[in-house]
Amino acid sequence: MASKIRRLFNLAIGAMLLVGATACSPLKMLNALTPDGTFDKTEGIAYGSDPRQKLDVYVPRHPMENAPVVVFFYGGSWNSGSRADYSFVGEALASRGIVAVLADYRLYPQVRYPAFLEDGAKAVAWTHEHIREYSGNPQRLYLMGHSSGAYNVSMLALDPTLLEEVGLSPHNISGWIGLAGPYDFLPIENPDVRPVFFWPNSPPQSQPINHVSRGAPPALLMASRDDELVNPTRNTGGLALKLREAGVPVQDLYFARTGHATLVATLSRPMRGLAPVLDEVAGFIRATPTQ
Repeated sequence: MASKIRRLFNLAIGAMLLVGATACSPLKMLNALTPDGTFDKTEGIAYGSDPRQKLDVYVPRHPMENAPVVVFFYGGSWNSGSRADYSFVGEALASRGIVAVLADYRLYPQVRYPAFLEDGAKAVAWTHEHIREYSGNPQRLYLMGHSSGAYNVSMLALDPTLLEEVGLSPHNISGWIGLAGPYDFLPIENPDVRPVFFWPNSPPQSQPINHVSRGAPPALLMASRDDELVNPTRNTGGLALKLREAGVPVQDLYFARTGHATLVATLSRPMRGLAPVLDEVAGFIRATPTQ
């Protein structure tokens, strides 16, 4: 009975979190309950010429010199989302002494694959070049994303051609963190995602699992056992297995009390009791050697 109630709770909260940011949306509620005493925020920094190519930087209120840096990309099936809805993520990371960069990127129908990945690479390049101005260390640079945002960071970490276009490489990334990411999803079943990847002619090179190589950065992959949107066994488990086979350091964790959307919501203060996601992120960053 308890597991059934938990499943219904996750479905209800998850459905609300995946709805657009209305005046009373759960994302806005989580942000309203997020304290602002742990960080200083610089908003609306342009990393490109398009209105969607902007980012916010969250600096710990009392930053350590050469603090680690996380660039975070949100989910939304590559057709919705806003960095403003995820200020609770910036607060969570800043509260652990991490400089957080939350970036918007262009969405469908304005663009399709791989344009949003090109945006991600530009946001990472901006961070690498400028983050010292915000007490961050570009030699301790991590990527993190949820859902389609986890896909974005996996591609940036695994496909070297993306960062090469902005003068970087995966070797500039100390590690990456994926929350409920789709890493192996052909043929595409979600009708909202199909046009993003040119279905039915979706290119195999669009799949992160096809870019695994021995030199990839270390990874922390987390998923919910009851995720009904992105299959955790095929995606998180499958990618973790392939990374291990290639000799890449990887840890994969699966939580029982969360769903697809509530996994990222556990970074907010009201929902941290559901799963130790923030603790795992902070521990991964502490344990990963500086580049």
